[in-house]
Amino acid sequence: MNLDTLFSDDRGVSPVIGVILMVAITVILAAVIGTFVLGLGDSLGNSQPTAQLNAELNSTSGNVTISHGGGDALETNNLRVTVDGNGTAVQFDSGSTFAVGNSTVISNDAETGDTIQIIHEPSDSIIFERTL
Repeated sequence: MNLDTLFSDDRGVSPVIGVILMVAITVILAAVIGTFVLGLGDSLGNSQPTAQLNAELNSTSGNVTISHGGGDALETNNLRVTVDGNGTAVQFDSGSTFAVGNSTVISNDAETGDTIQIIHEPSDSIIFERTL
């Protein structure tokens, strides 16, 4: 047996490298396709804030008190409040933040059984809805 030909023979190296490259390309493609299928890239747009809000009706005056109990601080110029009793939209004070512990009174002719909605304008999603 000739040892020089044993160490200089490179015939088995090329198929091994080819298989390793094919596996690497397959793993990378699976990762890219998986992110698109699972929708991980969709969260870059306008997202809905998470907040714990509450609305209480003062039945004698028809005013609604909205309070913020926890979660994200909300930019008030991004919010719209509707009460279906009179169908009008009420805007918060512009340029301020509605944060945990804050409350505001909306002067409205609300009645028991009316539905109040707080809508986040940029995402056009309802972040709070309750029947008074």
